[in-house]
Amino acid sequence: MKKLMQYLGVLGVGLLILSGCAKSPGSKEQTITAVGSSALQPLVEAAGENYNQIHPNAFVTVQGGGSGTGLSQIQQGAVAIGNSDVFAEQKKGIKAQNLIDHKVCVVAVVPVVNKQVAIKNLSLSQLQAIFAGEITNWREVGGPNLQISLVNRAQGSGTRTVFEQQVMQGRTSKRAPEQDSSGMVRQIVKKTPGAISYVALPYLSSDLKPLTVDHVAVTAKNVQNNRWKIWSYEHMYTTKNLNQLTKDFIRYLLSDKFQQNEVRKMRYIPIKAMRYQQNAQGQTTKL
Repeated sequence: MKKLMQYLGVLGVGLLILSGCAKSPGSKEQTITAVGSSALQPLVEAAGENYNQIHPNAFVTVQGGGSGTGLSQIQQGAVAIGNSDVFAEQKKGIKAQNLIDHKVCVVAVVPVVNKQVAIKNLSLSQLQAIFAGEITNWREVGGPNLQISLVNRAQGSGTRTVFEQQVMQGRTSKRAPEQDSSGMVRQIVKKTPGAISYVALPYLSSDLKPLTVDHVAVTAKNVQNNRWKIWSYEHMYTTKNLNQLTKDFIRYLLSDKFQQNEVRKMRYIPIKAMRYQQNAQGQTTKL
């Protein structure tokens, strides 16, 4: 009898625990979807997971697809949030006046090369000439006798727009193989001798070699002070009638705690840390 009572006691405790873990009868699950910039995707995924731990009935589905996809999807009202590396005003066909721009952080874009390329620094003019197809061998900039293999992001990529705006500055890029995501760029540059491309800083891994530009390294401090000039805002666009979960999730991303922890840890720049600002025309001014 004593053992039976012990067993029933354990069973009762177990049932109480399970009951506590179950959703309360009145609880209602909510889901929103954020689509777009692959550069911002890892941060939004992390924010969604953290937010769900705090609010178990709130779910954030995150998809990539590029800034162009994010902007077109939010304009159509197909998603709650359209993520973008570029201003809505910079994308043809997007009516920016119908959207709300939530700037949540800043991301740097960095040129990267295959590790066999014995080059650490390029001047901005050398970088332009390489992507314009005027310099085709690494020996022309002090490197090995090795053909340069360009890898570009696809049209519609915000990372590509930022690179062309800040680096090419109106010059035309040579046609080159294009990739849909920073992750694919990383894999191809890693495996291709002589390859050069560019990635958002959160995608920089130890198997790629980042370059300094005009002897300036890509650090948080250099981005904040605009010494590193290849950067952009990460925008989360919404329609003007956003729902409560969307408001609360964006507010969470902008909270001091999230900005000072996850944003910095994942190598983005907190929005309040910037000492310079950009406008939709690409002009940069000191705050």
